[in-house]
Amino acid sequence: MPNSNFSTTDLRNALGSFATGVTIITTLGSNGQKVGMTANSFNSVSLDPALVLWSIGRDTNCFEDFIATDAFAIHVLADDQMDISNRFAKTGADRFAGLETSQGRSGVPLLTHYSSCFQCNIEHQYDGGDHVILVGRVLEFTDRGLKPLVFHRGGYRELHAD
Repeated sequence: MPNSNFSTTDLRNALGSFATGVTIITTLGSNGQKVGMTANSFNSVSLDPALVLWSIGRDTNCFEDFIATDAFAIHVLADDQMDISNRFAKTGADRFAGLETSQGRSGVPLLTHYSSCFQCNIEHQYDGGDHVILVGRVLEFTDRGLKPLVFHRGGYRELHAD
């Protein structure tokens, strides 16, 4: 029995009216491989303790790696990073091929260019319907203060100064 009188497509389009930043989340996979994906579900939860969250679809190809990990990094992308956002949004290819990274806490791969980066340990996981909500405790962060990459209504947008 349906829970609503609207389609998931209509709901997705309405949710797209909320402009978001764009992130790449990285971790080490179950076999020690670098794992990463683009996500715009990032949000702050608490300053004390320092907690952030993001959600991952249950049908995402790297779902099991993120659910099993103890640590991850959230990279808030800068406005010149559309290409890398698109790269990590695609499935089937090695997203890290030819990409320079460094090693963060727990061996998590870190991108070298971003606006800000939050290195986290898993604090909680919650059922979120067709997604799982991952809450991370921020252990370390870097903020370079760069202009962010913004996504709105299915496309990248540019911020304009007042």
